[in-house]
Amino acid sequence: MPPIRSSSKRKPPPEGFEDIEDQLLIFQNKMKDAHNKPPPPGPKHQAQWEIFQIAHARSRYVYDLYYEKEAISKKLYDWLLKNGYGDAMLIAKWKKQGYEKLCCLRCMQTKETNFNSTCVCRVPKAQLKEEQEIQCVSCGCRGCASSD
Repeated sequence: MPPIRSSSKRKPPPEGFEDIEDQLLIFQNKMKDAHNKPPPPGPKHQAQWEIFQIAHARSRYVYDLYYEKEAISKKLYDWLLKNGYGDAMLIAKWKKQGYEKLCCLRCMQTKETNFNSTCVCRVPKAQLKEEQEIQCVSCGCRGCASSD
């Protein structure tokens, strides 16, 4: 069995964590509820969609606090990413042009599709037919192209 980590070895959160702790606990409770919920009837790939969406919302919250609102310090931002409160790889993509609305990293990987291209949710809505409704198989996104 792996050794049990005691809380005395952990570093306490940096200053300012108390201000955002309530919102992070809300995300944590939503995630627990999504994990404990029975899978929906239908295709198996839909069972993980809610978890992807909650993780995306939590990462976007951390991103907005640091980059948009400038409400948290660099030290707190790094601590949040290190402790799993945000997806560092997804946030790194959001900083690049063209990926500002990216829903998950799986949607931009070309190896996961049949035709070695990105996911259908990355296609701008202007290039789709008027009545065509799209939804990503991996995360349930209905469109995350930055030009929309």
